Amino acid sequence: MAREPKVRPEKHRADALWRARAAGALVIAVAVGGLLGFVIIPAGQKSGAHLGMGQAMERAAGLQPGSPAAPQPISTSAALPVSTVSWDPEIMKILASGNTQRGAAVAAQTCAACHGDKGLSQSIAPGPVFPSLAGQSPYAIYKQLHDFRSGARVNAQMTPVAKSLEVADLAAVAAYYSAASKEYAAIGKRELLGDPEIEQLANEGDSHRRLPACLACHVNNAGGPIETPVITGQGSDYLLVQLNAFASGQRKNDVYGRMRDVAGKLTPAERAALARYFEGTL
Repeated sequence: MAREPKVRPEKHRADALWRARAAGALVIAVAVGGLLGFVIIPAGQKSGAHLGMGQAMERAAGLQPGSPAAPQPISTSAALPVSTVSWDPEIMKILASGNTQRGAAVAAQTCAACHGDKGLSQSIAPGPVFPSLAGQSPYAIYKQLHDFRSGARVNAQMTPVAKSLEVADLAAVAAYYSAASKEYAAIGKRELLGDPEIEQLANEGDSHRRLPACLACHVNNAGGPIETPVITGQGSDYLLVQLNAFASGQRKNDVYGRMRDVAGKLTPAERAALARYFEGTL
């Protein structure tokens, strides 16, 4: 019968020493963790949370409900959608329908007093500033009407008007104004001349500031988003109000924040000059 090998006393002592060291390291780690978690960190947080040391330690140990290290302000702001507009087949069909009887009736009853029967604004300074709808695509008009209805864009006059109409009516009036203003389509195609720096911003942008050219999007069939409005020929007062609203973040119904980014990089003088340029008064 084979004899089992004897374990040397030196190996027993080495194993015992290793176990003792490992146990000691574990005890130290637990003690340090407990000190940090239940004493040092609560001591640093107690003043910010307006707690006594005992309360802070009890919360760290889970014996009392926890709370942020500092009192958090209660937000009363309501979340607003950037835009909830959708381009479903039924809406696209209405937008392509043109000058329909329904669109003409809605425009005459609710829109013409401010925007004119052919989309030419009836703004008279120093009163409210209304945009001209002439030369716009039906998609551009519908997008803004839908945003007023959903709350993505807010205006004391337009919001209640848009909310009083059905979505199909918004599309019908957008199609009507786009079709009714074809004779004024040249408004969006006029050739503008002005300060070379402003012309460059409008036509080429500024690569150093990562500013795209305004006319890369704001011309019909430019290749930008279909809801992008034409701004050539628009009133300078209206354009400046919108540019400033985008720059300040007051207006935020631009998908992906495109206009907030662009307007925020422009100086106040550049925004004013661009507004005059696109109206044709620079």
